Amino acid sequence: MTDSNPRSHPQPQPLGPVMLDLEGTRLTPDEHQLLCRPEVGGVILFARNVESATQVRELCEAIRAVRPNLLIGIDQEGGRVQRIRQGVTRLPTMRRLGRDVASHPEVTRRLCQDAGWLLGMEMAACGIDITFAPVLDVDGGTSTVIGDRSFSSYPETVAALAGAFVDGLHEAGLVAVGKHFPGHGSVAADSHHELPVDERSLEALRAHDLVPFERLAGQLDAVMPAHVVYSAFDPRPAGFSPAWLGMLRESLGFKGVIFSDDLSMAGAASAGSPGERALAALSAGCDMLLVCNDRQAALEVLDACRDHRPAPRLSKLRFARARPALESLPALSRWRRLHAHLEAMGADPKAS
Repeated sequence: MTDSNPRSHPQPQPLGPVMLDLEGTRLTPDEHQLLCRPEVGGVILFARNVESATQVRELCEAIRAVRPNLLIGIDQEGGRVQRIRQGVTRLPTMRRLGRDVASHPEVTRRLCQDAGWLLGMEMAACGIDITFAPVLDVDGGTSTVIGDRSFSSYPETVAALAGAFVDGLHEAGLVAVGKHFPGHGSVAADSHHELPVDERSLEALRAHDLVPFERLAGQLDAVMPAHVVYSAFDPRPAGFSPAWLGMLRESLGFKGVIFSDDLSMAGAASAGSPGERALAALSAGCDMLLVCNDRQAALEVLDACRDHRPAPRLSKLRFARARPALESLPALSRWRRLHAHLEAMGADPKAS
């Protein structure tokens, strides 16, 4: 007999707009309580939270034992940005993946798709919903924080190879997050430590940095704007700019989730206190806010977001398939082939 009483089947708690970090490799009692706050919608993992792929899977299970529907994200791009290094493939840089595109375009495109598939399968097996990739920044030759994280110094090449990488992530069932809109590749300053200013005209940005975002707006599930001021268009950093995020929605037709970059970064400080930054980002059009490496700032952001209405589109980022088992991946011939190939590429001293 079916129970028709809706109260006996409680609905999942809506996802709040804040994504937080954790202190270590296990949940603490304080973090258990923190994750129960309705303003929390997700958790982002860093290297300090990681011992191995198996341990990450256990940590994700512990998080979901507290709130089953919380989103769990990680920065696992390849190259120097890989939080999980034990028990998964050590991916090469995106520059290395794209190195032979001029001479072997179709082989390179397929390699990028395969790399996205392998990354997606491994992250799904670890319990992750979101890997913040791919980087869509066009390498302008001046940004050390981007550099070899970019597929290429040519906008159309970035769009083509990143699009293939997105196809691979989707093939594995993982979402794709393009960053850092409208492009962080041509400023020397690192927004983790200061507020970069890009003085180029909007026309120059449209012809260069914006190309990958424009080409892939319909494929991406989420976008992360840069903590960069593009002074010819708006005096505010892109992540706090209704003009930039409005362009993303209206001119580019993007319908997915907009993540803020970390509100604790120095590039976000111009927007005021942590609570003021949160409200400014939400007002500009962000759906979810990252607040990392500063617990007091996170608490202030949670308090500031108490009356914010959850964004329904956030739930679309959750991994929706049966997760593969880490132990079963080596049984897949495609995984074995790609694992060996990509690890060898990543270990190549001429990788870039």
